[in-house]
Amino acid sequence: MIDIKVPAVGESINEVTLVKWLKQEGQYVERDEVIAELESEKATFEVNAEKAGTLKTVGKEGDTLKIGDVVARIDETAGRPEGPAAPSENTKSGAAGAAAGVMAPAGNAANESGAKHPAVTQPAAANAPVTATSNDIKATPVAAAIITDKKVDAGSIKPTGTGGKILKNDVLEALAHPGRAIGKELFTRADRREKMSNLRKTVSRRLVEAKNTTAMLTTFNEVDMSAVMALRTKYKDKFKEKHGVNLGFMSFFTKATCYALQEWPAVNAYIDGDELVYHDYCDISIAVSAPKGLVVPVIRNAESLSMADIEKKVVELATKARDNKLSMEEMQGGTFTITNGGVFGSLMSTPIINIPQSAILGMHKIEERPVVVNGQIVVRPMMYLAVSYDHRIIDGRESVSFLVRIKELLENPDQLLFGKDPVKALLEL
Repeated sequence: MIDIKVPAVGESINEVTLVKWLKQEGQYVERDEVIAELESEKATFEVNAEKAGTLKTVGKEGDTLKIGDVVARIDETAGRPEGPAAPSENTKSGAAGAAAGVMAPAGNAANESGAKHPAVTQPAAANAPVTATSNDIKATPVAAAIITDKKVDAGSIKPTGTGGKILKNDVLEALAHPGRAIGKELFTRADRREKMSNLRKTVSRRLVEAKNTTAMLTTFNEVDMSAVMALRTKYKDKFKEKHGVNLGFMSFFTKATCYALQEWPAVNAYIDGDELVYHDYCDISIAVSAPKGLVVPVIRNAESLSMADIEKKVVELATKARDNKLSMEEMQGGTFTITNGGVFGSLMSTPIINIPQSAILGMHKIEERPVVVNGQIVVRPMMYLAVSYDHRIIDGRESVSFLVRIKELLENPDQLLFGKDPVKALLEL
């Protein structure tokens, strides 16, 4: 019998949470097969079987474990099961999917065969006639007629009939309570309590720490995205064909940010005791909304990467975040953070600094607005930008100039080639 212990996952991490067992008590596991998923305050990671044998679980899902605690034991003397007892490929692939944070939809097998709902075997007499509505949801003839007449969204109706059929009373109930979520109890007063995850506790602690330990201030500006959007439209197909990745907004903002950080180094620095630490490189943290909370992976030496390299790295890190596959190294460090609330529809916000960094750039929703250009009112795609910064190290002049520089580079993307106006560079102005 060998012990499987909680591995060390970082210098400052002392405990983890057992999120789920991917293999069950008494099940035979292969060497290096994933048996459990653990969550630290910064990331989710997997535990592998060190030997092949029969699994004996020790911890329970939801338990908080210390580093070095025994999470499971494996009886390596147990014989390998034969025939149906052996773990099937479906079981393995299901475990792998769970480990990757991918949830298979319920009734997947039925969907593969073309059925919309699981078949229910009933005597023919017990089944009322069924009429398929326009969106293939089953309903009785009377219910279907009301749905058609009243133009009710059948997807918003909770079916109570056999085999998932919509009955007349189901439609009348939906009409009597428009806008109510399917199956939601009316006038409920129920409360739910859930244990806060280590990741959420860490995010909470760091946000409060940032508010309490920095002299945080936010400055705003707006940028006309016409030039960037026109450039993307013109070159997106060739870019995708050449580099195998889409040309997104993050590469433009990251490039512009790197040039601005090198012109205003205080924005790329942080305070360490009585000293200021400046960086000659730009490690850009990108805020990503993962299934279990906010994570901030880092693009190393972004100032040295091409547009395509940046886009590839963004896709790589975002995919890992979605699948809970980010390593500790990929989330540590960072000299400046970019967050994009625009993907959720945010028009304006004041982002909170990602300590120990000194500043963070907030992108927002692109919205067509009337603006004055050369004395004429025109409609342009505009985006509000926000930079929150630590006033202890960054003065107002630096923060405003930094944001204005980003605005200039985005409105003139040809300058992103080497950070200057080509004509001024030619004339050495």
